[in-house]
Amino acid sequence: MWIVAIAWMYVAVMMTVAEAMAPNGTILGAIITFLFYGVLPVSLVMYLLGTPARRRARKAAEAAADAAAAAQATGAEPASATPDEGRHAAGDPVAPERKEP
Repeated sequence: MWIVAIAWMYVAVMMTVAEAMAPNGTILGAIITFLFYGVLPVSLVMYLLGTPARRRARKAAEAAADAAAAAQATGAEPASATPDEGRHAAGDPVAPERKEP
């Protein structure tokens, strides 16, 4: 997605330079060319292509807020991502091995 945007901006910059350096071209024409052929289309396409990612982020944030609200309503502590953040004593995962007397 980013490579297409970068490539299109390169093309728009080259069109701008060609417009500015042409014998009958103007700087104002180059600026308008850059805006209408470069900035506006790329910003629109990047916004539209970023919609699914924004939707996933919004749903994840809503789910986290719902889980926190449910945990607070029941008085339980929220589930932690790592084992040591559960505020419980660590247990031995393997029983200790002893020598026979």
